[in-house]
Amino acid sequence: MKIFDTLSVTEKELDTSNGVRIYLCGVTVYDDSHIGHARTIIVFDTLRRFLESQGIKVKFIQNFTDVDDKIINRAVSESTSADKISSRYISNYFTEFDHLNVKRADMYPKATEHIESMIDLIKTLIEKGFAYVSTNGVYFSVSKFHDYGKLSKKKIDELVSGARVEVDDTKKDPLDFALWKFADDEPRWQSPWGAGRPGWHIECSAMSLKYLGTDFEIHGGGRDLIFPHHENEIAQSESYSGKNFAKIWMHVGMVTIGGEKMSKSLGNTKSVDFVLKKWGANIIRLFCLAGHYSKPIDYAEDMLKETITKWRQVENCYYELILSGEGPADSKDIESIEKIVTETKKEFFDSLNYDFNTSLAIGAFFKLVKATNQIAASERLTKPISDLVLPVLEQMLDVLGLKISKVTEEERKKIHALIDKRNLLRSEKKFQEADAVRKELSDAGIMLTDHKNKVLWIKQEKIGDGI
Repeated sequence: MKIFDTLSVTEKELDTSNGVRIYLCGVTVYDDSHIGHARTIIVFDTLRRFLESQGIKVKFIQNFTDVDDKIINRAVSESTSADKISSRYISNYFTEFDHLNVKRADMYPKATEHIESMIDLIKTLIEKGFAYVSTNGVYFSVSKFHDYGKLSKKKIDELVSGARVEVDDTKKDPLDFALWKFADDEPRWQSPWGAGRPGWHIECSAMSLKYLGTDFEIHGGGRDLIFPHHENEIAQSESYSGKNFAKIWMHVGMVTIGGEKMSKSLGNTKSVDFVLKKWGANIIRLFCLAGHYSKPIDYAEDMLKETITKWRQVENCYYELILSGEGPADSKDIESIEKIVTETKKEFFDSLNYDFNTSLAIGAFFKLVKATNQIAASERLTKPISDLVLPVLEQMLDVLGLKISKVTEEERKKIHALIDKRNLLRSEKKFQEADAVRKELSDAGIMLTDHKNKVLWIKQEKIGDGI
């Protein structure tokens, strides 16, 4: 598998020989997550699913930044504590991302639980001469790390103080960044240099080094984290260990709205809770994976509405397959569907192997869906064909993290009983009563399609007010 590495600006082969260790920079828990966070997390969830589908062992770590000025400011504005704010939004995170069918990470370390690891890391950086103590805290000396800027491709002499750089007259250089900030207010922790709080960048270095070691396979996050966050992580981590920090740096493009970056100041963010209620999990996952992960994608409602139509085709395909009849299949149909299954499966997995192109993979997935629906529409879909298609369709669904709404055995019996009742009423020309039965099923999310020799029923996902 090859992935575009932001650091080397090349497609690098992913070393899977000893499994794959992934560190994903998670959310700062001062507010609800939005669709931009969702895209990054869904991309990495799908990457993990793909690797595991190939029998590769994945160790997946995603942190929570639960100490930050934004959290503290939120707590002050609500007259509560920072830990109550972070606990609230961590709880919301799990509720929302479980609904998005995101697999739980192997571990969700919190910054507040790793203060000692951060202090130990800072001690070593001071001892090695890469950091110094000032009147406001402990700072990393950017000029001491000669490769600074290698990730973002920014040159030290071109960086201007004040441009995304914290201004502090007590620093030796305007570009130096905080490892530890002295503080009189809570939350704060004791350190050898004075009571205070960690800087943002040191948190991820401490947690990733603790759980994944050095030179782990993939470090990921949104493209907005390249500078300064990931640049600073590299500087302090490699200065600390003297070793390479991560093999591949994988960054996900932003979600824009009307071509503009989402931001709270513009009031154009779409929370995960909002998009889930409006569109549902499958539509959001397909949207987030529709373009190449490294490129921006625009939140456009017309596109999302079109995705609903496509998802209905997937549901139709799945239920045609599981409800297919026992009759024999024409040898030409078998030969044709074997070819389609082989081609689309190869295209699907080849696309993901080559820089994780989910857009092309989804295209292959829908080719299989379309071909299956065409055979079903011509009344030629029987169990021998279903046995060829269904395992591959389900494998693709699992990799993409898509979930078909399914029924229990008890629900299935009730559906069949109501369909039998409707058929009887229709045979007796009691069409009004038959339509009432159809409506009863529809109200329960069961859609009927009348074929020549059978009635197909489909359990449709309930989608909010997206259409």
